[in-house]
Amino acid sequence: MNAHQRYLGADSSIDEADVVLVGVPFDGTASFRPGARFGPQGIRFWSDALETYSRPFNADLEDLKLADAGDLRILPADWQRAAGEIHQTVEKILQLEAVPIMMGGEHLITLPAVEATAAAFPGLVVVHMDAHMDLRDDYEGVGLSHATVMRRVMEKVGSDSLLQYGIRSGTREEWALSDENDTLISDIETFPDIIGDRPVYLSIDLDVLDPSIMPETGTPEPGGISFSQLHKAILACRGLHVVAGDVVEYCPIPGWGGPSGAVAAKVVRELIFLTAESRNL
Repeated sequence: MNAHQRYLGADSSIDEADVVLVGVPFDGTASFRPGARFGPQGIRFWSDALETYSRPFNADLEDLKLADAGDLRILPADWQRAAGEIHQTVEKILQLEAVPIMMGGEHLITLPAVEATAAAFPGLVVVHMDAHMDLRDDYEGVGLSHATVMRRVMEKVGSDSLLQYGIRSGTREEWALSDENDTLISDIETFPDIIGDRPVYLSIDLDVLDPSIMPETGTPEPGGISFSQLHKAILACRGLHVVAGDVVEYCPIPGWGGPSGAVAAKVVRELIFLTAESRNL
C-alpha cells in the first residue's frame, strides 16, 4: 500500500482499529466513463469538508478507532492481481476482528471482498444499493465485469442472500432473474425482518443517487433516489450485523472533482458509523 492523505479522523493503526478503510483504485472493466480509480483519493480529499460528528448516529469519528490503510498497489487493468490483493486484505482485516470498508474503484471490486467475507461469516447476506442490477451473466462476452458482479456474488452467497435497493436499470433477462429470486426490496424498513441476525455485507454504488446529486459516476442513470433517501436506507440497517462493506463508482473530474465528492465522502462516513455501531452491538 502506498503513502496517502488519510480519510478524516482515521488516526488509528490497522492493528488497533475497529474499522479499516482501504482504497481500491481499479476501473479496468469500466464500460462508459473511466476514472473510478481516482475515487479513493477523491473521497479522502473531500472528507476534509465534513464534520467528524454525525447527529443521526450521535457518534464522532474522533471517538472511533478508525484506520485508513491507503490504496492497494494494483494496476488498473490487472484484475487477477487486484482480486487477489482485495481478497487478502479483507481477509487480514477480518482476522484482526475489524470491519473492512473498501473505497472504489468500480463495482467489480465487491466480488473478492464478498468472497473473503463469506468465508469468515457463513450465511452472509449482501445488501446491494445501486441504479443497476449488475446481474448479467456476461457483458460483451466477459464474465467478470462491473455489469456482472452481482450475478457472480449471487452464485457465491446464494440467490436467497442478495437484497437489492434503488434499482432502476437492467436488461429484460436481469429483471426476470430478479423477479424469479425476489431480490428487489422497495420497503427499506423490512431489512431487519428479512435479514435477522445474519451477517451483512453492504455495497453502495453511488449511482443509486440521481445524477443531479451524484453526476460523477461511471454510468449515471436518471430517476435515482435523493441523498436523504439513501441515508434513510443506511439508517434502516441499524441493528443488523454489518461486518463489511464498500462505496464504489465515484469518478472525480480532474482536480478531485466537484461537490459530489463531498456526497461520496459523507456516504463513506455514515457507513463507518453504521459498521462501528454494528460491531459493538
